[in-house]
Amino acid sequence: MHHNVRYNCRVLFLNKKILLIRPKMLLANHGNNREFRWFSAWSQPRHIEEYFLPRMIQDVTGQVTVPFGDAVLSTKDTCIGSEICAELWNARSPHVDMGLDGVEIFTNSSASYHELRKADQRVNLVKSATTKSGGIYLFANQKGCDGDRLYYDGCSMIAINGDIVAQGKQFSLDDVEVITATLDLEDVRSYRGERCHPHMYEHKPYQRIKVDFSLSDCKDIFLPTHQLVEWVFHSPEEEIRCSSLHSSRSEAGFLLPLSGGVDSSSSACIVYSMCVQVCQAVRDGNAQVLEDVQRLVCDASYRPEEPREMCGRLFTTCYMASENSSEDTRNRAKELAAQIGSNHLNINIDMAVKGMLGIFSMVMGKWPKFRVNGGSSRENLALQNVQARVRMILAYLFAQLCLWAQGKPGGLLVLGSANVDESLTGYFTKYDCSSADINPIGGVSKMDLKRFLQYCAEHFRLTALKSVLAAPPTAELEPLTEGQVSQTDEADMGMTYSELSVIGRLRKISKCGAYSMFCKLIHSWRETCSPSQVAAKVKHFFKMYSVNRHKMTTVTPSYHAESYGPDDNRFDLRPFLYNTRWSWQFRCIDHEPYIVHKQLLLTLELQMVLSV
Repeated sequence: MHHNVRYNCRVLFLNKKILLIRPKMLLANHGNNREFRWFSAWSQPRHIEEYFLPRMIQDVTGQVTVPFGDAVLSTKDTCIGSEICAELWNARSPHVDMGLDGVEIFTNSSASYHELRKADQRVNLVKSATTKSGGIYLFANQKGCDGDRLYYDGCSMIAINGDIVAQGKQFSLDDVEVITATLDLEDVRSYRGERCHPHMYEHKPYQRIKVDFSLSDCKDIFLPTHQLVEWVFHSPEEEIRCSSLHSSRSEAGFLLPLSGGVDSSSSACIVYSMCVQVCQAVRDGNAQVLEDVQRLVCDASYRPEEPREMCGRLFTTCYMASENSSEDTRNRAKELAAQIGSNHLNINIDMAVKGMLGIFSMVMGKWPKFRVNGGSSRENLALQNVQARVRMILAYLFAQLCLWAQGKPGGLLVLGSANVDESLTGYFTKYDCSSADINPIGGVSKMDLKRFLQYCAEHFRLTALKSVLAAPPTAELEPLTEGQVSQTDEADMGMTYSELSVIGRLRKISKCGAYSMFCKLIHSWRETCSPSQVAAKVKHFFKMYSVNRHKMTTVTPSYHAESYGPDDNRFDLRPFLYNTRWSWQFRCIDHEPYIVHKQLLLTLELQMVLSV
């Protein structure tokens, strides 16, 4: 707090003395960031004021006042500047002016959250910051979870003159990681000698706070300097494997309704992958991870050695069959559970479903029917929903009491398995098995999940996943046809998951409404869809999206992983009540020349047929 205004600040100190309090000047206010809700931006570049320290700090440092504002530190051998987090990502990053004013070392304490395919953006920004005018960049990033929906994946690095020379781990179970590099300041000066000239900088120079300290000494000339590092990026499949359950804490483990489909199998593989990482961390001597596992299993002597064995201690899966379930999905779930080592339960929900319908019939005097048996669409949907919701109730019952029945302490966290595309369209039952304590895949697209399962099948040798990937996605809520599945997800949704992924990016990232989305897709989908087919898909999507948007207000928490996620809590703040007719937007689509021309052709063809 400075002059009763709250700033987000970085404190630079040396040997128990505060050198500078540097307030953030460019706040992050997009995506998951809401800094303007809590802080004000420092609006006076290259200006410092006197800050009176609180008494408790005065007692420690022996200082009464310290500099507060936008300044740099001048040591005996170099000049050090500071950026804070999002300032690196801004079009007017402070490192540009600092570099032109002679600052040689830039430091950045960052809280850049994980998102699939984002790591290369950070690396490129740091490399670019030192490529333009030279310098050394120290980028430190937060690790772990913030208690919300974000996961911070590390990726700290050191760069000089556009080259990375030290790299921290992107995903790690270590709470703290320190990376170091030995660099030659003369390399910076030689690099700048050909690029930077006095006329390039016309602003008021930065105020320099003199520090009686040196980062080097006369013997450093004999030290070898670091060589550049070729950054190896994780694939999206590896990122999913490494990140999804790092933030979760359970009393005694997890329970997952395992249907044998892509989504629930992905959640199961993420738990198994977590066990693989934990076993490796324990072998590497990570005492904190071992302590967490021992607390989880209530055994101070336990030491995880093998992932399947650990999975059996922590993870319970259950297949919840109904009369509409096929033997194929039952066998796929059983086989995958056996390969990862989970405690697997087979549960039949027909008795509970018939009990619920019996209560309804007793009160209303009617028994609803599926569409194939002569029922209406309302009956058909209600019968599907009651099955889905019974599964959620049973999942929580078993999560609370199955350990009690075995004489073990604690309870289990319920894991969900609804992907980001289903959330986008609302293709799930409100309060079904997508309702859980944590949803490991809630921020991941269906296409990425399929690639992730392919990766797991090869990397972990989980052969059961091959049949999971080969099967068409299905909810199995409608009656079977001759013992085979007749209901598929993509047929129900009216579009493929691949098309949904494209539409999701246009909606969120490109900020497209119905009309502008149509205008883009008629070009990008011209090889596979006619303009009228594109119009039908866009209209169908926006109807589904607007009708089901209310489901986002109660969706299970999941870690943020996808740039087009529809999470209503923090990332995608939009209305949940819409005019579902979209009359103005759809009318604009219908009046487009592409559609009008198609309608005229159809009219002419019809007239010709009639005349014949």
